[in-house]
Amino acid sequence: MRRYHTLLVRLATATFLASSLAACTVGEEFHRGYLVDERALSQVKKGMSAEQVLQTLGTPSTVSTVGNRNWYYISQKSRRPLQFMGEQVVDQQVTAVYFDKGLRVERVALYGIQDGRVFDFISRTTPAGGEEASFLGQIFRGVTSFNPFG
Repeated sequence: MRRYHTLLVRLATATFLASSLAACTVGEEFHRGYLVDERALSQVKKGMSAEQVLQTLGTPSTVSTVGNRNWYYISQKSRRPLQFMGEQVVDQQVTAVYFDKGLRVERVALYGIQDGRVFDFISRTTPAGGEEASFLGQIFRGVTSFNPFG
């Protein structure tokens, strides 16, 4: 009888330890910012007004500081492998809507990182140099430490 009791205590202890360890090792995934809705994004067409874009995509995460002519919708996915560890950014995308001087859509781009470089998944190109490339570089620089949401 004593052997049976010892076996039950060991089994209960092992079950408790295993469930406690499993609770600590369950990773979490976090999504922040603008979640790209492909259907809504496909509705944004050249020539649309800024107001129509606002109704279709919602409020942008940030806008260009010069003339309010570029809108950026930033999304970020991060993971925390263990509950007590810090988060690590695993993916980040920037949906950019470019307007002309009359605030009509000129073009739309969806930027992400491919092969370590900023890449537009719509036009299948990397941005050329200049102010825009510099701004996008700042957004994606140090993706593991950048967090536009706090």
